[in-house]
Amino acid sequence: MSKKKKKKYNPKEYQEKDLLVPYHEVKLAKTTHVMDHPLVEHKINIMRNHKTNVSEFRSLLEEVTILLCYEAMRGLALEDYEIVTPICKTIGKRISGKKLTVVPILRAGLGMEPAVKNVVPVSRTGHAGFFRDEKTLKPQKYYWKLPRKINKRQAFVLDPMLATGGTADAVIRKLKKKGCKSICFMCVIAAPQGVEVLQDNHPDVELYIAHLDKGLNKYGYIVPGLGDAGDRIFGTK
Repeated sequence: MSKKKKKKYNPKEYQEKDLLVPYHEVKLAKTTHVMDHPLVEHKINIMRNHKTNVSEFRSLLEEVTILLCYEAMRGLALEDYEIVTPICKTIGKRISGKKLTVVPILRAGLGMEPAVKNVVPVSRTGHAGFFRDEKTLKPQKYYWKLPRKINKRQAFVLDPMLATGGTADAVIRKLKKKGCKSICFMCVIAAPQGVEVLQDNHPDVELYIAHLDKGLNKYGYIVPGLGDAGDRIFGTK
């Protein structure tokens, strides 16, 4: 007897309201910043489209990340220094204070790293390898490598999606355990459940979010979301 063929998932058959797991409204803290810009909205909605190919998806992710960077790094300290222009000597400004470290959460966070490096080429890079157990939805570590003296650096944690918040929470906790005191989390799309976890557990961490979505489905995926960011960045399934 032949096995019954599993029906292929068709997103056209579902509405947002039919997939969302009920969740209370989350009050955003002063440390949570959600972007409100027509360029960001336009680019993210192209990313959402299941027909958007790998190359275009990756390019759009980098463009949105650059826009996020400008907001997330608005508070960087500056110092005066003397420069000579083709016309005369003058006093300019440059970034001072703590050195910057970019920490992409593997593997999807790697899609955001090139954009941050374009904005801040001198930043160091650490890597946080975590995967989400699909049954428990709990984060599992498989790789961890940071630049030296992370306790004297400002860390920017990168992940395109903030869903349940478990993985981001685990990475931030580990950074703090290593002595890092200045941490910022950047993502493209977040669910209120993940935002609440980070706000409750890390009120000292600044969150920069390009778009806040409606919630999660029963499998812990963001709705309406854009699917698995890692698969869409790297062309895997």
